[in-house]
Amino acid sequence: MTSQTPSAGTAVPEKLDRGVFLVAGVVVLGAIMSILDITVVSVAIPTFQSEFDATPAQVAWTMTGYTLALASVIPLTGWAADRFGTKRLYMLALLLFTLGSVLCSMAWDVSSLVGFRVLQGLGGGMLMPLGMTIMTRAAGHDRIGRVMAVLGIPMLLGPIFGPILGGWLIDAASWHWIFLINLPIGAVAIVYAALVLPKDNPTPSETFDFVGMLLLSPGLALFLYGVSTIPETGTIADAEVLVPALIGLVLVGVFVLRSLAERAEHPLIDLDLFRNKTLSIAVVAMALFAIAFFGASLLFPSYFLQVRGETTLQTGWLIAPQGFGAMLTMPLAGVLADRIGPGKIVMTGIVVITVGMAMFTQVAADTSYVFLLGALFVMGLGMGATMMPMMTAALQTLTDQNLARGSTLMNIVQQVAASIGTALFSVLLTTGFKSSPQVGQVQQTLADGGDPATLDPAILGKAAADMADAFGDSFLVATILVALCLVPAAMLPRKRPPVASEPSHEPIIMH
Repeated sequence: MTSQTPSAGTAVPEKLDRGVFLVAGVVVLGAIMSILDITVVSVAIPTFQSEFDATPAQVAWTMTGYTLALASVIPLTGWAADRFGTKRLYMLALLLFTLGSVLCSMAWDVSSLVGFRVLQGLGGGMLMPLGMTIMTRAAGHDRIGRVMAVLGIPMLLGPIFGPILGGWLIDAASWHWIFLINLPIGAVAIVYAALVLPKDNPTPSETFDFVGMLLLSPGLALFLYGVSTIPETGTIADAEVLVPALIGLVLVGVFVLRSLAERAEHPLIDLDLFRNKTLSIAVVAMALFAIAFFGASLLFPSYFLQVRGETTLQTGWLIAPQGFGAMLTMPLAGVLADRIGPGKIVMTGIVVITVGMAMFTQVAADTSYVFLLGALFVMGLGMGATMMPMMTAALQTLTDQNLARGSTLMNIVQQVAASIGTALFSVLLTTGFKSSPQVGQVQQTLADGGDPATLDPAILGKAAADMADAFGDSFLVATILVALCLVPAAMLPRKRPPVASEPSHEPIIMH
């Protein structure tokens, strides 16, 4: 299958053709495995603690190790895709992820599980940026909006249905199956990719920026490690947070200065991409949105679990309306982004999300579920018209040669921003809890292995009310952050841009 690049005057195709949908099947399978795995494993954290007799801090590395490996390998993806070809690299990523999953199911202690999760992350980190590159090349620039809508389905639904799947597998079978389920999916995806993906045409002449890798990959990993430690320490001022985060920032800063000084012939991440005004605006909008959206996503299940006392499985179903809302608007948003440009669509989506998030600022310990599920549905409607059209805005203006680098850049921004958002809202919520003595009593009882139900009902009632207030305050911050996304969104294109192969008023200037 060859890349399609219609001229600016060509009518926008009404729909994606069969060939593109075949490629989409491969990419979506990989994305489902990668994204579902994050949320499925989060459900199993208490099980790992009891199974391996490990502390919460030790078990947390099953999540942190995966995230750090994922962040470390993403910068390499753009170069490797150009050097070896997207098909070969995508199949290698699928193989690494599937092999890592099988090994995770065989883990004998928490250390081995963390090690195998790192292997999983090395494969998982390449799947999404490679998937975006493969899909965009297959569909052509004029249909990037619809392509992003297809890729957005696992990205938005994974965090919603992951807890449902994880809870069911652990209850019905054992924790091993949250990893083993990836074996048949991975095997099918590898064979499917071999049959369907177009033949590679790599450019082996391009040199590898080895110095850039030694700066950027460890820099991102150290920074994200420091950020991910904030919820545990409760403060940014702790040495365990500051030391790795600052070292990481210095390494990333040196990478940026070195790239700007043009000391690398083919830098790992081409910062010349930022000369593209539309891509730069989309990156800012994506960063701000990911901080707010992924940070707030942590709050929804926590509210149902901690304040309302729901089980993990029940919580998964309660959050489902958010996914249903996104499913309704995402395909339409993809079509409209191709036809009229992403600007108006993104702004509409942000306004809708802000309304839904503002509803959650009013949560109490006994708020009607009809109100809460309605708010989640409204947010889902907005989500379907926001994140993927932002990606569309960035990728629509790139040439085929820059797609791998551009999708890699967007995924790095999303990963870093999501980690910052998760840490920010964890700290906000924890700080709110600490201001209530009654919440402290409940938490201490749980830490001592006791049953909170034995406490005075008045204490339990006050604790639930105070926890709900802390959630409401955190949702207020999320609402403000989402609303601020309107500023960069207002500068996104409000009409269909010319394709990247033609001269544009906002060219990508190359060395």
